[in-house]
Amino acid sequence: MTAPSGVTRLLLVCHASTSATVRAAFPGDEPLDGRGLRRATDLAREFGHGSAACPAELRCVQTAAALGLRIDPDPLLADCDYGRWSGRTLGQVEAAEPEALASWLGDPAAAPHGGESITVLLGRVAGWLAGRAPGRLVAITHPSIIRAAVVHALGAPAAAFWRIDVAPLARVALTGRGGRWQLSYTP
Repeated sequence: MTAPSGVTRLLLVCHASTSATVRAAFPGDEPLDGRGLRRATDLAREFGHGSAACPAELRCVQTAAALGLRIDPDPLLADCDYGRWSGRTLGQVEAAEPEALASWLGDPAAAPHGGESITVLLGRVAGWLAGRAPGRLVAITHPSIIRAAVVHALGAPAAAFWRIDVAPLARVALTGRGGRWQLSYTP
């Protein structure tokens, strides 16, 4: 079944769990953990044998493969660049750099870690959404990308980014037409 003319139907799927998600750490390019791989494999029958837009990070590539999807590489779906915080837990960063962490969590334009600010990430994702052609698309990506897409779709302020929780293998459906997006929830 195809989407009606001029309509984009986008299913964003968060990658499965990794050691970083279990430890509440800023991710690097780590593989799925055993539980994440099993859960993704269990969901494969729901996805069939299509393709998915996917960044190059190992956790997304492994999730797409476990779901039985072919990969269409898309570097714009790469995770937020966490700079020198990559691999460190939130607790470690808070203990070592409390002011920097508070700045990053309180100011979407801040990037004290030397990586990407939330404002820059939101702009990248807004540009990616604007470039979607009508039709159906599945994208395997990261919690940060899904949060940014939801903020954009709702026209919410950048500060809303931190009020959205995206669990491993969470799915968010967006429908777009003429640059406007709707968030859909299907249990």
